Amino acid sequence: MSDSEVFIGSIDQGTTSTRFIIYDRLARAVGSHQVEFTQFYPQAGWVEHDPMEIVESVRICMARALDKATANGHNVDSGLKAIGITNQRETTVVWSKSTGLPLYNAIVWMDARTSSICRKLEKELPGGRTHFVESCGLPISTYFSALKLLWLLDNVEGLNEAVKKGDAIFGTIDTWLIWNLTGGVENGLHVTDISNASRTMLMNLKTLEWDKSTLDTLGISAKMLPKIISNSEIIGNIAKGWPITGIPISGCLGDQHAAMVGQSCRKGEAKSTYGTGAFILLNTGEEVIKSNHGLLSTVAYKLGPKAPVNYALEGSIAIAGAAVQWLRDSLGIISSASEIEELASKVSSTGGVYFVPAFNGLFAPWWRDDARGICIGITRFTNKSHIARAVLESMCFQVKDVLDSMHKDAGKKDEAKSDKTEFLLRVDGGATVNNLLMQIQADLLGSSVVRPADIETTALGAAYAAGLAVGVYTEDEIFASGEKLKQATIFKPVLEEELRKKKADSWCRAVSRSFDLADLSL
Repeated sequence: MSDSEVFIGSIDQGTTSTRFIIYDRLARAVGSHQVEFTQFYPQAGWVEHDPMEIVESVRICMARALDKATANGHNVDSGLKAIGITNQRETTVVWSKSTGLPLYNAIVWMDARTSSICRKLEKELPGGRTHFVESCGLPISTYFSALKLLWLLDNVEGLNEAVKKGDAIFGTIDTWLIWNLTGGVENGLHVTDISNASRTMLMNLKTLEWDKSTLDTLGISAKMLPKIISNSEIIGNIAKGWPITGIPISGCLGDQHAAMVGQSCRKGEAKSTYGTGAFILLNTGEEVIKSNHGLLSTVAYKLGPKAPVNYALEGSIAIAGAAVQWLRDSLGIISSASEIEELASKVSSTGGVYFVPAFNGLFAPWWRDDARGICIGITRFTNKSHIARAVLESMCFQVKDVLDSMHKDAGKKDEAKSDKTEFLLRVDGGATVNNLLMQIQADLLGSSVVRPADIETTALGAAYAAGLAVGVYTEDEIFASGEKLKQATIFKPVLEEELRKKKADSWCRAVSRSFDLADLSL
């Protein structure tokens, strides 16, 4: 069979939309479809999804991407070899094994309802906020799945009884999708991959198993939890009733880990993904590096059951592209996200305006769930273009904060330049089509930003992992970063160092003013 007749499918289940992309043997997209789904905000700081709507969105995207690929002349039906899955992380689902129905809406990763649970644990446990860092690499935070699961156990009527009976099971979105794709109630597989498991607070980073001490401390039953597997192995076949049937699911990674694979990040290399949030990961190789500067220690990837584990330092930013959506949907300043570049380009600076998008608190490196969004520096001179540009700058400042912390944890910033090799930040995600955003990022970092020819590296990474497991791709092909850099667009900094430093200082003052603004009565 020729390269043109071999295909890998990739399910990319994100925070606001789902996509299915079909790649050929040369990792070129030959058919894709994307649909948005409903965001629920029951209370201030709460964010939920309907798990059944997510399953249906996958079904629709599969069918329509297949139709598009076929219409483009590709014989996908006979050439599709495997499916990979990548997903929004930390989003938490509990459901009934006997009915297949969710027992509550999915609680989304950015949801902040567990803040009181976090404060309670911090007061009760030795080490407070860092009590679990030694085992899982993560602080106590509203961000992670374990705390969301505790809220569900405390607040969903009948859930604890269902757990005792062995009927209620837990999973992140990867687990929920695999269970449904492989048969659901009849014989659905209850598994999660190592990267998603590392984001629950429940997996020990060194043993790569659920941590018994953590489960005992939190009162979570191991019977609820899925089996942990690697990122690249044959998991099971897609059951009847789906647009694709009988094809193996052979790759699964959380979205940021998939982007690392798609960006060919080896040890010492970093990438930043700009989506609803922004996520910066630095591959630290086979060593767990503990952060002293507000970052997370996490799994990067494990590409096979017997493959070594690569770890990473991560800085997670809750609100990036979501701030642009807020300008569109809540303020009506723009009618589509793509308009922000033109609007922000009408001014050469923000006119002294700083926007801190702490809608549900701040993640790395600040970790302040008491922070709330602010826009300061406004004068009569300020117009909507200044605010639009400040929103773009806020995304870039947050990435800079994380990268500064990474350099402190993993080595001096100038270490990469000691051999006259400039530090490069690999970028991906939908927002990177915005050239102004990328130039601002390079200017505020004072180093080059590299945008690949294919910016959808999250879906590509899942396809690579799936293809690797079935022999369609090799590791050498996946990590051939030199060739990919030749096809990339590089943004170089032009901002003077003195102004860069002045703007960074002003940003930090703005961030400090966002603290302690949460209305605890809500």
